[in-house]
Amino acid sequence: MNIRNSAKGIIIKGNRVLLTKNKDKEGFFYLCPGGGQEHGETLHNALRRECIEEVGYDINVEELLHIREYIGKNHEYSTFDYDVHQVEYYFTCELRDNVNYKEPINPDKHQIGIEWVDVTELMQYRLYPKEIRTHIVKHFNKEKSPIYLGDVN
Repeated sequence: MNIRNSAKGIIIKGNRVLLTKNKDKEGFFYLCPGGGQEHGETLHNALRRECIEEVGYDINVEELLHIREYIGKNHEYSTFDYDVHQVEYYFTCELRDNVNYKEPINPDKHQIGIEWVDVTELMQYRLYPKEIRTHIVKHFNKEKSPIYLGDVN
């Protein structure tokens, strides 16, 4: 079994954060844009590629904010994620050019769109990992948070 690296973007503009909007049998859920690192690709390049594919924006990758592990067998979706072990790197990002938005070219399987969500309302959203909501709000409020979040969902 392999451990998969994933690069994720926390893109805040004004008081809103850009998320992918997804749908499953339980309803809507949200994710920070990003995805798996390919062989020979840096985390920054992976994140830039994934943002173009999922949200239609090119970005500048800035500081590493958090590292999160997801060991599927330890969480509520273990029936289908049992063999998943992913390490996610959350970076703050800026839009390179928000005028040149392009329709996402390769959205994820459950993705139905994108949404700019008010940071002050983030705790009301089904955002995965759930733990990241608190840390995005803390970052927005210029409060400290640990870099390593551990195995959380």
